[in-house]
Amino acid sequence: MKSQRQAKIMEIISTTNVETQEQLLQELEEAGFRSTQATISRDIKELRIVKELTTLGTYRYTTAAKELPSAFSTRLNTIFRECVTRYDYAQNIVVIHTLPGLASAAASAIDAMNMSVVVGTLAGDDTVMVVMRDSNAAAQLCGEISNLTN
Repeated sequence: MKSQRQAKIMEIISTTNVETQEQLLQELEEAGFRSTQATISRDIKELRIVKELTTLGTYRYTTAAKELPSAFSTRLNTIFRECVTRYDYAQNIVVIHTLPGLASAAASAIDAMNMSVVVGTLAGDDTVMVVMRDSNAAAQLCGEISNLTN
């Protein structure tokens, strides 16, 4: 039940501008999840959800951008340093080009990191598509790839 609730929380904050815990609790109840404010508060902490300032001057919940750097390992560093030829992102999708035959290894390394901001990966022969929870996470991932490959 906890993992389903937390998955629903991530879905809600990625699709709705949620400003308060009370609003998040209401959204969860409308989705069929009964909970308390204390439980929601613990979920927010466990999921590393933070508030960010929107362009409208209000705040909304989002995933913590600092999660990505700590998730990279030596294995990922080596894979990216050796096989990535170029990369870019559009909105919440990161496209990574690799040497021929190495896209699956790069996608597998990303999957093994178990980053909550990564929804999933899809690999071809020399191209990986990484679907992120939001555009901030996509930009952060490209920044990390840049640090690893330069």
